[in-house]
Amino acid sequence: VQLQAYGGGLAQAGGSLRLSCTAYGFPLDDYHIGWFRQAPGKEREGVSCISRSGGRSNYADSVKERFTISRDSAKSTVYLQMNSLKPEDTAVYYCAAARFRRYTSNDYSTRCFEVGYDYWGRGTLVTVSS
Repeated sequence: VQLQAYGGGLAQAGGSLRLSCTAYGFPLDDYHIGWFRQAPGKEREGVSCISRSGGRSNYADSVKERFTISRDSAKSTVYLQMNSLKPEDTAVYYCAAARFRRYTSNDYSTRCFEVGYDYWGRGTLVTVSS
């Protein structure tokens, strides 16, 4: 059982990257998914989340209007499209999965940066140069 985030890399300020989150050994479609990040010397923070159905999502204020979360059930993958990147977006990004039965979609999307998660993926490093 494994959750894997990938797609990180080096980008210039103002550029874009798309992160992907894929599950191995369990059905991602049965889970709400959150994206988190941790910058050097800082605590982990919530970035965005999406409900199991994809009908509800939430974003940290720092990434609103720049990042977009989505999920593709056919590919069992959740994406984080990151545009207008800033140097302060530099961090290791993680995806996390919470079983949908633990939270309603509304409850999850409202509290997704605070709730408990069942699985955490290995992170992917995003570096944004100025």
